[in-house]
Amino acid sequence: MKFFIDTANLAQIKEANDLGILDGVTTNPSLMAKEGVKGNEAIMNHYKTICEMVDGDISAEVFSTDFDGIIAEGKKLAAIHPNIVVKVPMIKDGVKAIKWFTDNGIKTNCTLVFSAGQAILAAKAGAKYVSPFIGRIDDTNWDGVELIAQIAHIYTLQGFETEILAASIRSSLHIVKCAEAGADVCTCPLDSILGLLKHPLTDIGLAKFLEDAKKM
Repeated sequence: MKFFIDTANLAQIKEANDLGILDGVTTNPSLMAKEGVKGNEAIMNHYKTICEMVDGDISAEVFSTDFDGIIAEGKKLAAIHPNIVVKVPMIKDGVKAIKWFTDNGIKTNCTLVFSAGQAILAAKAGAKYVSPFIGRIDDTNWDGVELIAQIAHIYTLQGFETEILAASIRSSLHIVKCAEAGADVCTCPLDSILGLLKHPLTDIGLAKFLEDAKKM
């Protein structure tokens, strides 16, 4: 399973990349705004910087919701760097745009997916990635990880090549559960990635080893 970090914070991207396990980055308008990146030129430059930092797919989201607008924005984003993946919302014009991008050699990530039916449409249109938001699904008292498993089952049966990118990760446990459910990619905050390092028995064992080493 690939690890992407879900942020626009350059320091966090560097820290995750320095671990040696980072495969890509996902961002969105909210994450850009959180870092104070505003204005089209600043956003484009920020994406370029991220692409220079990480050797992997970088999801860059469009703002438009109509077909022509999505295509125009997507073409500009794709021109930034070969690793850019145009992030398109799961709406009618979004699906149409994904098909256009696919036919024209531009990689896409279909975002805001909350059902298996939506995931099927994204795959049929040729999206490279489909992003189910499992944390938000959990918020509605449904099981987000169960959706990952359902999509994985359908994709295997039908031979779809679209990769399942588990998004809206809320914890380190979410990452493990998504890996068990068959996600191809997990995109998450830095804290969730670093949380995988932690276990009380590791801390206890290391303390004991260090204590014994002093006696040698």
